[in-house]
Amino acid sequence: MNAPETLEITCSKAWQPLVEDPLGEWRLRWAGGFTGRANSALAVGDPGRPAAGALRAVCDFAHDRGIAPMVQVVRDSPNEQAIAAAGWLPATGHGAGHEVVVLTAPLAAGRIFPRESDASGPSDASFLGKVADEPVPEWWELALRPGEDSPAARQVLTGGKVGYGVAELDGAVAGVVRGALVDDWLHVGRLEVAPALRRRGLASALMGAVQTWGVEHGAAGAVLQVAEGNSGALALYAGLGYAPHHRYRYWVPAPGSCEDSTS
Repeated sequence: MNAPETLEITCSKAWQPLVEDPLGEWRLRWAGGFTGRANSALAVGDPGRPAAGALRAVCDFAHDRGIAPMVQVVRDSPNEQAIAAAGWLPATGHGAGHEVVVLTAPLAAGRIFPRESDASGPSDASFLGKVADEPVPEWWELALRPGEDSPAARQVLTGGKVGYGVAELDGAVAGVVRGALVDDWLHVGRLEVAPALRRRGLASALMGAVQTWGVEHGAAGAVLQVAEGNSGALALYAGLGYAPHHRYRYWVPAPGSCEDSTS
């Protein structure tokens, strides 16, 4: 496998679905509908059969579990070309964005992580992030968006070796982040700051805390995934030393082409 596909496997292990079935080297995933990453087929490597047959298996797996069939695949890879040739379409209706940038940054013990800067708003260096082994109730309130809270979502977010970052202001939780360790990688996700407190350095304080936690647990690099259209987040992470590694896209079957063959 090439480096982007290897890193996609790492990210998948950091965001564990409730059900994961192998399809050759592909992975069929289900998590009750919580996020595209945990409810799509990860098309990396060889599925062990022609693309048309592999995509039929994706359809059957999804239909059996009550989710829409969808494939996550590295952009411009041979697998993506085969999926397109089979008649599948870019998932432009995917709410979180169908094209995603995967960003990476090196981590090292003793590194001073840069702070977010924004001339349009005040920066408060007193914001300090801390990372715990268990999420406090307020962590869930910020980390889960409206309509997301479910047993499946909580199981995904607590799977694996995870640290739960929190930044406080006046004794109240004002920002959160999730860090998950896979081998020597720190996967960063669910960075959320209370809307009224954005552009004050909370995001970078949280990133510094979770990256320090990752280094303390043996991580040599950090990886995160951001929708192509999220320009604000991309600018933030670029300012913190993250660079694009590769992109992936979600694909869905053409209308009427993916009926349940098991019914």
